[in-house]
Amino acid sequence: MPELPEVEVVRGGLEPAVTGSLVTGVEVVEPRSLRRHLAGVLDFERRLTGRRLTGAVRRGKFLWLPVETGPDEEPFAVLGHLGMSGQLLLRTPDATADRQLRVRIALEHPEHGELVVAFADQRIFGSLALDPLVPTADGAPGGLGASAPLVPEHVAHIARDPLDPAFDDDRFVERLRARRTELKRALLDQTLVSGIGNIYADESLWAARLHPARPTADLPKRAARRLLAEVRSVLERALADGGTSFDAQYVNVNGASGYFSQRLNAYGQQGRPCPRCGTPIVREAFMNRSSHLCPHCQRRPRATAGRGAAA
Repeated sequence: MPELPEVEVVRGGLEPAVTGSLVTGVEVVEPRSLRRHLAGVLDFERRLTGRRLTGAVRRGKFLWLPVETGPDEEPFAVLGHLGMSGQLLLRTPDATADRQLRVRIALEHPEHGELVVAFADQRIFGSLALDPLVPTADGAPGGLGASAPLVPEHVAHIARDPLDPAFDDDRFVERLRARRTELKRALLDQTLVSGIGNIYADESLWAARLHPARPTADLPKRAARRLLAEVRSVLERALADGGTSFDAQYVNVNGASGYFSQRLNAYGQQGRPCPRCGTPIVREAFMNRSSHLCPHCQRRPRATAGRGAAA
């Protein structure tokens, strides 16, 4: 599944093309891709056509395109979730339709001319919807790329991600240590911190030398801050590489794949030597998936550390 870096690469590619663009036409090829837009296909097409888009914003793995509205209208946005295989691709109007095309949004940009945003989705787990924008709980901009303190209604419960300028490090550390769970489960909890999936959780825990099953309540503050720093570092390096691509489904707006997968230290590396100590990386069952770790560098603690420890 695409994770934060993949979605951010898409957002960054869309932003200059959609900001200020007029929606000149909307074609829904697959109604199932609008299953979260309860008002239906005709409403989606009618309400969006003729509107101007004002940007591209992301929180965690959610991406939205705010729509220009009048002073007496409720603000709303085109909310997208890529699911397992969804793609938002920029195309020229005369380009051959993508094989997995589900929704086509025709645009006219004041500088770039006519463009098309194509939503392609092989497995149809992703979706688009017109979602009301509501005030953020902390009064800060809704996400990366936003200036207004607004967030889609269906994203309001999602925590900010570590690359969000409004992310509160102290609050994250406090909430993490207040949990009664394991570290990896906490990192995957989108109500605590968003945008981290299985790949980047494994990579961050390896970098921080922390076992995935370590209890959050026994994690010293210094270790929690070290983990957050490694999460940011891993996400930023993956973002610089264009994300982690294992097949043709994970691509940016121009169809290019990321290559961070060539630099993974733990995820998918079972049996290979740990880049740090040489011990073979192991794979352990975790929920309905797997964790990858170095049994030497990421030892399960024999005894819990005190809350005030400085480990």
